[in-house]
Amino acid sequence: MSGNLFRSELMCRCQLYLPPEAAYNCVAELGELGLVQFVDVNPDVSSFQRQFVSEIKRCEEMERKMRYIETEVIREEIVLDQDEIEPTAPAPREMVELENSLTTVENNLKEVNTNYVALRKNHLELTEYKCMLKQAETFLSDTRLNFKEPDEHTRLLDDVDENAAGELKEDQGSMKFNIVAGVLDRARQVAFERMLWRVSKGNVFIKFSDIMEEMEDPRTGNTLYKSVFMIFFQGEELKIRVKKICEGFHASVYPCPENAKERRDMMMGVNTRLEDLHTVLTQTTDHRHRLLLAASRTLKASYVKVRKMKAIYHILNQFSLRDSQRVLIGDCWMPTADIPAIKNAITTGAQNAGTSVVPTIERIPTKEEHPTFNRTNKYTSGFQSLIDAYGVNSYREVNPSVYTIATFPFLFAVMFGDAGHGLIMLVASAWMIIAEKSLEKKREISEIFSIFFGGRYIIFLMSLFSIYTGLIYNDIFSKSLNLFGTNWSTGNISFELSNNSTLNLGDSIMLDPKNPHQYIGNPYPFGVDPAWQSASNKIGFLNTYKMKISLIFGVIHMSFGVALSLWNKVSKRKYNEIILEFVPQIVFLLFLFGYLITMIFIKWVLYGANYTDAFSEHCAPNLLITFINMMLFKEADVDKSLNLCHVDGMNYEIYMFHGQAALQKFLVLTAVMMVPIMLFGKPFYKLYKRMQEASRRESMSDDLLGGDEDLPEEENFGEIMITQGIHTIEYVLGSVSHTASYLRLWALSLAHSQLSEVLWSMVMRIGLSSKGYLGAIMIYCIFAAWAALTISILVLMEGLSAFLHTLRLHWVEFQSKFYEGAGYSFQPFSFRSVLKEAAADDKEVMKTISSA
Repeated sequence: MSGNLFRSELMCRCQLYLPPEAAYNCVAELGELGLVQFVDVNPDVSSFQRQFVSEIKRCEEMERKMRYIETEVIREEIVLDQDEIEPTAPAPREMVELENSLTTVENNLKEVNTNYVALRKNHLELTEYKCMLKQAETFLSDTRLNFKEPDEHTRLLDDVDENAAGELKEDQGSMKFNIVAGVLDRARQVAFERMLWRVSKGNVFIKFSDIMEEMEDPRTGNTLYKSVFMIFFQGEELKIRVKKICEGFHASVYPCPENAKERRDMMMGVNTRLEDLHTVLTQTTDHRHRLLLAASRTLKASYVKVRKMKAIYHILNQFSLRDSQRVLIGDCWMPTADIPAIKNAITTGAQNAGTSVVPTIERIPTKEEHPTFNRTNKYTSGFQSLIDAYGVNSYREVNPSVYTIATFPFLFAVMFGDAGHGLIMLVASAWMIIAEKSLEKKREISEIFSIFFGGRYIIFLMSLFSIYTGLIYNDIFSKSLNLFGTNWSTGNISFELSNNSTLNLGDSIMLDPKNPHQYIGNPYPFGVDPAWQSASNKIGFLNTYKMKISLIFGVIHMSFGVALSLWNKVSKRKYNEIILEFVPQIVFLLFLFGYLITMIFIKWVLYGANYTDAFSEHCAPNLLITFINMMLFKEADVDKSLNLCHVDGMNYEIYMFHGQAALQKFLVLTAVMMVPIMLFGKPFYKLYKRMQEASRRESMSDDLLGGDEDLPEEENFGEIMITQGIHTIEYVLGSVSHTASYLRLWALSLAHSQLSEVLWSMVMRIGLSSKGYLGAIMIYCIFAAWAALTISILVLMEGLSAFLHTLRLHWVEFQSKFYEGAGYSFQPFSFRSVLKEAAADDKEVMKTISSA
């Protein structure tokens, strides 16, 4: 039987025999097909000793070059072009051409970048020089310095206007003063001044002026903030120290001409050089932009080609070269149904390579565990991911995902039953489905959005089911929908509503179905009667209703899980487990908890609040007490004063039909008898088979026993008993706890409806109670608050809570009855997966580059 979503695909282990000259093309075709999982036949050989390690290194070197080019393209803010048609894997001979092309682009970019950095560095130095010359005029014309001579006589130095090669020496009397001028990083200004003061012991005078002109670092392009400084001091020894301090603080020291005229001439020369340099920089920038623009057009395609080529050589390294290097042999897993397509792919690869040798596929028998391959589409992949998150199903095991497509959204909707909230989810999921092609490219923007987008079809189904259950509960934003009027009436408040009318706010009455003046009709045609929305006993009525349907759904769901285990046992030909495991399990579950939900239906049918005989509400037995007494073989305590419950010698307050007491004893005894069968059946059967096998081997000759040497070691009987005991206890106790666990359907449904009602009564009613112009403003603001709280709390938070509880009901309560989940996924060699993983790595690398 071919595989489908009900069970995983049939898989087979095969060997590929490829001629060396066609192996590259054959693997390339298989990569495009994505249906073959290769197995390394050289696990003990290091990666440096493999046949195609040099080709992989060349591909990695090309990736490095493309990464460098991509970094430069992004810095230039050029958008990378993406080809609509993905290029195929290039032929091996194209590697040299692609390698040379990338090397040429890289060398040209490096050369241009080197020249560009050098030009910008020169431009920065000239800009600093110009600023220093401009500021020197101010410093040297306005400075008045007071210096102390050795004899403590104070002199005033005026009109300091001369220096040579960065030093200005002026002889005024017997004193000579030196001046060093330059440019310093503004952040180091305070430390620079403090160091000069300490080294000179206060015998220097320094002036600073911030440079307002914008400057950039030649290499990084970061903005620089610098200041012009001018230092006045005396003595040759101090001059040496000042220059060393300037070097230590990476200050740029520039010379000044001797007089003002020479400085003006120098300023003109600097301005001329800056204009020429600006022209050269513009031309260099344009040339660099053209290089990067041309490279960006083919960069994405080059990435795809190199990565496909690298992936092919990685796979070829898992082959072995035999028969005097005339054939490459590789092991692989492949779906049995796809063998014809795989054969066609490798034949096409051999034809493209121009070889006359035909590659072949040979199936090989193996006892190794097969990989699990569930063929999915964009609709079913989300549900399959939910199952795989718990554990990949064992090979050919029943796949729960196909049933989860129906049960998961339904159980979610039982807890999230509100048609209004379901409509909000429906709009969101429909938008993600309709715009999925455009949103696919943006899904990595946010991890949360990526999760929602991946489960868009799950959310879509959950919303549809939520709308359905919301209509059943007649709950729409905590209000009821009046579709068919009502079947209730009172003396003061009429519930005979027309289809376009609503109940008045604040109306609250007690609905009593046995009162003929209130209950005037038949059961409501669909869902809950809208009159219950304003009933004071609404919670009690809905609690009973939702609690019982939770138990019904739970027992049905678990029974279906046990039934699925029968399929597993039949497919694996473990017919003994059908009698020793399946039958006891299903009998135990149905005879106890199946009987419990049967009593719920019987009570619904037989008893009614509007009856006055033995089937009135006063005679209806408490099912929980009845079930407990059934397990304890005890009769319930009854009110003997209610003579109306005794009819024809039977007390309908305890039993609902004749023979119920005997039936309950039979069911309990039969269920208890199933426990030892589950506990001892399989171990003793295995012990019996082992004794038969031992007897068979004793009767055989030594020659015939030679083929049994590879048999696996038999498990100890004690270990078998312990394992089976754990499984039996888990199932018996789990049947009780799991049945109670389904009551979360009732609890969360009640919590969701009450939260919705509280939000309406505490927020929305404030706006509805306001009148006039102020009321219009109030309702506008309050509706915004109510909508925000509804979406954030009731839709998102409550929806997530219901989702997690539904997931638990499937993983634990349902799948534990039949699902092992001990397999491993089929991971075929696919260019799509390779490129997707590489794209994810690219984003992380580019984040690192951007942050740097």
